[in-house]
Amino acid sequence: MELRQQELLKIIIKEYIKTAEPISSGFLVEKFRLPYSPATVRNELVKLEEEGYIHQPHTSAGRIPTIKAYQFYIRNFLSPKQPAAKDTKNFSDFRGDEEVSLKQTAKDLADLAGLAVFWAFSRNDLYYTGISNLLSQPEFAPASKVIDVSHVIDQMEEIINELYPQTTAEPQILIGDDNPFGAFCGAVITKYQSNSEYGMFGIIGPVRMDYDKCLGLVEYIRQNLK
Repeated sequence: MELRQQELLKIIIKEYIKTAEPISSGFLVEKFRLPYSPATVRNELVKLEEEGYIHQPHTSAGRIPTIKAYQFYIRNFLSPKQPAAKDTKNFSDFRGDEEVSLKQTAKDLADLAGLAVFWAFSRNDLYYTGISNLLSQPEFAPASKVIDVSHVIDQMEEIINELYPQTTAEPQILIGDDNPFGAFCGAVITKYQSNSEYGMFGIIGPVRMDYDKCLGLVEYIRQNLK
């Protein structure tokens, strides 16, 4: 992919993560003061669309990223954001061997990410929270998508049991066909060890989730479990 196309794709993905609104060539030129003409940007977007990185949900709309675009972003542009100190003050007391404390950590994480969080404890207890955050995302407004999310919740234990042997301490991003939570979701997951306790936790969101932010949050918690 040419550098100009990479630049445009990165902007489109970041803006779409923020707004969930299709991005037009005119918007790109105007908001980001790009050193290219509107015609040049339109031509590049056509090329990106032909290559499967963006598509138009409606004929008259702007473009939105595809799974292929997010996969390209994760491989080439991913930059985990360490959470700010003001956002981590609630995490200061968590303990890896105290289930009550970890459940509160999961709630705090769901609030901070604005998404759903699961936490699997070493004795096969499964806790999840933030489902309302997930369902409030615009992608899941249609009733059919609510059913899809409900199915994931119903199958959560089986999904976690399948994932656990494959998951490492290095945080992983699951997206598209590689995501057992569903191709309509994104997830950032990790295993952890704290004293004699083992477990696994992660954030589940739409494909449009902020991977930089969520990866930073997951890594922060994993590193600081006592």
